[in-house]
Amino acid sequence: LYNVLQNLNLKMIKHVFFDLDRTLWDFEKNSHEELMHLWSKHQLHQKGISLPEEFIRIYKGINESCWALYRDNAITKEDLRTKRFADTLEYFGILDAKVAENIGHDYVTNCPYRTALFPNVFQIIDYLKSKYELHIITNGFEEVQHVKMKQSNLTEHFSEIITSEKAGAKKPHPQIFEYAADKVGVSGQDCVMIGDDLLCDIEGAIDFGMQAIYFNPHKVEHNLNVLGNVQDLIDIRDFLSSLKKSLSFFSSSIRYKILSHFSREKSALLTGILATRSPSLFSDWVK
Repeated sequence: LYNVLQNLNLKMIKHVFFDLDRTLWDFEKNSHEELMHLWSKHQLHQKGISLPEEFIRIYKGINESCWALYRDNAITKEDLRTKRFADTLEYFGILDAKVAENIGHDYVTNCPYRTALFPNVFQIIDYLKSKYELHIITNGFEEVQHVKMKQSNLTEHFSEIITSEKAGAKKPHPQIFEYAADKVGVSGQDCVMIGDDLLCDIEGAIDFGMQAIYFNPHKVEHNLNVLGNVQDLIDIRDFLSSLKKSLSFFSSSIRYKILSHFSREKSALLTGILATRSPSLFSDWVK
């Protein structure tokens, strides 16, 4: 009963928010190609880093740690851009702040012009845009994300591109989701978030009150109450199509009839529980 009533909220969805990096724009592929280029351009093999793959492996771990600090406002955007490369070079025994600064500049300048996208990006966009308004919510840098989208021919398909810098908060903070919902003039219940990051995209959206679809190509196990899990973006089309067919048997009048069987107080409580998307609270309500 919980799932039936809760999924009726799908009919309320008018806006779809996508994450950009690792959801639409293939960050791993684009970043890897640019890092290979930078290893060669800056002659890091002559400085003691003989294997580009080792350079990239170490960098990726350090970059994740630096981004965690950035999300927690422990370092600035400018610090992040240089620190991740300075720390990587230091790992290999290279203490050269100027080289780290130059690599950091080249990476941020050049990488956004790479255009590898995940399979079926435009197919799912074409399917969704006739039914919903499409938007982006991203923690990426303002100027960088717009270049990525323009170069990849994504910009024209999205009404709003919400960056953490513009919103004044980073995912998973509810402020950025609230900013996004306010920007398009709706409540969280009118929106669904699609992203690859369980904490930033999915848990953040759910905590704010949005529904969420987890783009999960690596089949990561989790226990979050998501609207759906998909391994390929085109699966979103099939999932929503199938779900809408099942919901076609229900309507707001059916929901009203279900609620009308209970007292006014209990019906009001149930409506509130459904808004929180909490199966555990629903179980307590049934008891």
